Amino acid sequence: MKILQLNPAFYPAFAYGGTVNVSYNLAKALAKRGHDVTVFTSDTIDKHTRQNDLYVEHEGMKIFYFRNVSNLLAWHRYLLYPGLIRALKDHIQDFDIVHLHGTRNFQNIIAAHYAKKYGIPYVIQPHGSLPKIVAKQKLKMIYDVFWGKDILKSASKIIAVSGSEVEQFRQVDIPDEKINVIPNGINDVSPTDLPPAGQFRERYDIHEKHIILYVGRIHKRKGIDFLIHAFNSFIQTWTGDDVTLVIVGPDDGYRSTLENLVEQLGLSEKARFIGYAPTLTAAYQDADVLVYPSIYEIFGLVPFEALLCGTPVIVTDDCGCGELIEEAECGYLVHYGDVAGLSETLRKALDHPDVNTRMVEAGRRYVEEHLAWENVVKLVEEMYENVVVPKHQC
Repeated sequence: MKILQLNPAFYPAFAYGGTVNVSYNLAKALAKRGHDVTVFTSDTIDKHTRQNDLYVEHEGMKIFYFRNVSNLLAWHRYLLYPGLIRALKDHIQDFDIVHLHGTRNFQNIIAAHYAKKYGIPYVIQPHGSLPKIVAKQKLKMIYDVFWGKDILKSASKIIAVSGSEVEQFRQVDIPDEKINVIPNGINDVSPTDLPPAGQFRERYDIHEKHIILYVGRIHKRKGIDFLIHAFNSFIQTWTGDDVTLVIVGPDDGYRSTLENLVEQLGLSEKARFIGYAPTLTAAYQDADVLVYPSIYEIFGLVPFEALLCGTPVIVTDDCGCGELIEEAECGYLVHYGDVAGLSETLRKALDHPDVNTRMVEAGRRYVEEHLAWENVVKLVEEMYENVVVPKHQC
């Protein structure tokens, strides 16, 4: 099958974020199974280093990085890559299926237009971006009026990764028969793949006995302020060994607000921001517990990555990964905003290593049975075939 995947950012040029992680590993898994996989993306992180589009072959994929003209104005989030227009106009008919990642972006407008014009089926995987929440709500509404609703309506299938995302689709009147529930895949991490214990501590000069870890973008919707308040409550009564809160991830416009909160609460000596960390397995390996306090999250790879590294997890119960963590009985659940509840759960996680061990083992089994890429990619293949085969039979 000839498959075209489109994502505004793509590995290895851009290596951070769940959407990039998922789209890259899906494309790689499809190529490994013998499909002809092409990726159209942008060069959003190059920042003036190139003047032309770039083609590379990587892990069996053909990747075209189109020059993002917004780089010239340092508007890297407003991705405009005009080279994509000509490429789709000239070549979209070469493909059996088009897979769009994300919702409100330049690529989807162009790709949906030419897919409909030439009768090429396309599927959309929003990765949790469908609801108009938190930021740019007016811009999202304008996009939906002019393009978004029609793009969704004309899609052959829309991929939900959890029950939470299915409900988001239903709220905008997407019929159930158009929805395919396919979880995100997880790359296996065996104990032999882990870096030596203490590597993360040494690199970032961490000497406290216990590490409470957050990994992810520093964004308002990620619930890090909730975690900081709960950590502050926790240390007021904690009588065990010294403990630190370590926040790992790139700033997405919210770090200064959180740093001010840390200072106001008198936690400057107890909490630290690491920024982008190139090797997350080392962070997981050295942490006592990972906290994933997000709201409006439809899946979340981080808790499962942590479990595969042997680290117990605490997640909010109303996000997509919370559904799976509860189903697998492989982590602690807290309700978003329940500061006292998260504070007490931190205590449990540090006080009960035997319980943590059982949860970690259950998490590994669940990933191997349900979330391994070799299983997930087969579900995507089946969806493609159900869309493409009827077209060729017409």
